[in-house]
Amino acid sequence: MRTVRIGNGSGFWGDSIDAPVDLLRGGEIDYIGMDYLAEVTMSIMMRQKLKHKDRGYARDFIDFIRRVLPELQERGVRVISNAGGLNPKACREKIFKEARDLGLKGVRVGVVEGDDILPRLPDLIAAGHHLENMETGEPLDPILDKVSSANAYLGARPVVEALDQGALIVLCGRVTDTALTLAPMIHEFGWALDDWDHLAAGTVAGHILECGPQCAGGNFSRWWEVPDLWNVGYPIVEAQEDGSFTVTKHEGTGGMVSVDTVAEQLVYEMGNPREYITPDVIANFTTVRLADAGPDRVSVSGIRGGARTRYLKVSASYLDGYKAAGQITISGPKALEKAQLSADMVWKRLEKAGVHFEPECRTVEYLGVSSCLPGILEPPEDPPEVVLRLGVRDPKRSKVKRFGYEIAPLVTTGPPGVTGFAGGRPKPQEVVAFWPALLERDEVESHIEVTVEEV
Repeated sequence: MRTVRIGNGSGFWGDSIDAPVDLLRGGEIDYIGMDYLAEVTMSIMMRQKLKHKDRGYARDFIDFIRRVLPELQERGVRVISNAGGLNPKACREKIFKEARDLGLKGVRVGVVEGDDILPRLPDLIAAGHHLENMETGEPLDPILDKVSSANAYLGARPVVEALDQGALIVLCGRVTDTALTLAPMIHEFGWALDDWDHLAAGTVAGHILECGPQCAGGNFSRWWEVPDLWNVGYPIVEAQEDGSFTVTKHEGTGGMVSVDTVAEQLVYEMGNPREYITPDVIANFTTVRLADAGPDRVSVSGIRGGARTRYLKVSASYLDGYKAAGQITISGPKALEKAQLSADMVWKRLEKAGVHFEPECRTVEYLGVSSCLPGILEPPEDPPEVVLRLGVRDPKRSKVKRFGYEIAPLVTTGPPGVTGFAGGRPKPQEVVAFWPALLERDEVESHIEVTVEEV
């Protein structure tokens, strides 16, 4: 059977800038997926777009394209990414500018739009779509004026359409991570959009790839077994038409692909293993079969799936007050006791100034004495140093700003051994809260637009 090789060169916005280049140049590859979007990333992009109308996308992606566009075109390696964020057409214009600067012609770039429902929220709510919070059941309407972004998770279908139109690069907004892998498999093998078992197989392949090297030794429980993690190879799926595939990486790279590393990634953000819900299909993870297929090769087969739901998930974000955090290092004998005293001094001084934070709106962490794993690891009796980290949040910016004035004075007014304070006073930052909801599929898919243009 024909094999299609699909790699993932980015697991999030901020991932290695060299990884996708190495993935392209390290060996044979047909498609490269680039994932940039987390739940709150869209809100960050919205703030950028409000300041500059030609922003709102992952600019790191343009740096990657600048480095490799001639190679992509020459070898026919196609790139699929959600780097378009809230402004995929502006991102396409930047790519076209890079192509012109490089003297290239015939570069076809596809854009998928329709996931951004922020402008439609008032009409949707008026039509009876209350977008209840999936965790609390509350309707969105009472905080509508605070919402900064709202995007529905699109599936693979519009990406397939762009590939069918010959796009070398496909730019999307909020598509699922798994769609970046599933779409080229549908395009290459001609799978029907109701072929649930094959769609589930492509979805599982996408789930394994979506976090980049987490399936190739990164973030692995037995990390000490992983060779040359500094040079970890980003993963590749060698897919076949029957839905089976092999997970591997380029030769000569570090890390390792084993049944254990792949299995750990499978359970990442899995939820109910029998119902891994995406816009394309419901995948049954209990049917996944893993087998050792040689050095750094794991075969995956047996995957079953069920019909997609009538809803799409909406990821909205809203402004929910302000926060600030600061830290200092406290060293010497009785470091923990001195850190506890310092924290108590900050709260008492704020109270004296008429600034009160409820206990649930403030945090105190003693880093170095099992702060991350309380009750699991025994803290040392008398640690030589402790990092004290204090934080607050409140609807009022003025209160949070006032908190920022109380960390630095500990250097001279607190117990001895206080050091490590740098970066100035902690400044208030907006709190961006997450609002998950469901929306009728037809309300979103009827507004999807796919365009492919050529420089």
